[in-house]
Amino acid sequence: MLIVGLTGGVASGKSVVSQVWKEEGAHLIDADRIAREVVQPRTPAWKALVKAFGKEILQEDGSIHRKKLATRVFSNPVERDLLNRILHPRIKREIDRRIEGIGQKGPKAIVVIDAALLVETGYYRDVDKVVVVTSTKKQQIERLRRREQMAQEMARGIIDSQISGEERIKVADIIIRNEGSRKKTERKAKEVFEELKKAVLRKRH
Repeated sequence: MLIVGLTGGVASGKSVVSQVWKEEGAHLIDADRIAREVVQPRTPAWKALVKAFGKEILQEDGSIHRKKLATRVFSNPVERDLLNRILHPRIKREIDRRIEGIGQKGPKAIVVIDAALLVETGYYRDVDKVVVVTSTKKQQIERLRRREQMAQEMARGIIDSQISGEERIKVADIIIRNEGSRKKTERKAKEVFEELKKAVLRKRH
C-alpha cells in the first residue's frame, strides 16, 4: 500500500487532481468531508465546538454553520488554534481508521489523503509521498471569487492566511503546476499517477 498526501492552497486545483486519481483507481480520503462528518449534531466534536464558541455558530437545524465559524476564527489566531485542537485529532483518527480498512482489503492500494492542511497539521510526516498542487495567486483569487461568490479582498485574505506555496513545496516529493488549461493539469495528474503505481510496486519488494 502507498499512502499519498495531496495538498495545495485554496482554489489551487487540488480537486481536479484528486478526481483524476479517483477515476484511475485511487482510494480517496477527503479530509474536508471527514471534517464535516465529525461535527454532526450531538457528536463529541460538535459538543466541544458549541462549548468553545457558543450556540451562535449553529444553524436552525442544530448543525454547525461552517461559514460563520470560519469567518469568526479567520482573523483570530487564538480561536483558530482552538478550533484546530478540537478538530484535527479527531480527523486524524478517522483518516487512520480508513487507511487501516483499505489496507486490509487491498495491500496494493494507493490511498490518497486530500487535505488542504496536510503540512500545517504535520500529517505530511505520516505519508509515503507528498504531492503539492500549485497555482498562481491571481488564479487562486479568481477561482475562489467565482466559487464562493466573494469579494476580491476577502478571497485574497483567505489565501494570505494560509501558509505559502513555497512552504508546501519544501516538503513536496512531486509538484503539479495547475497554471494552464484543465486538460493539461489532468494529463499531468495521470502521468504522476503512473509514477505512483510504480512506487507502490517498488514498496512491495
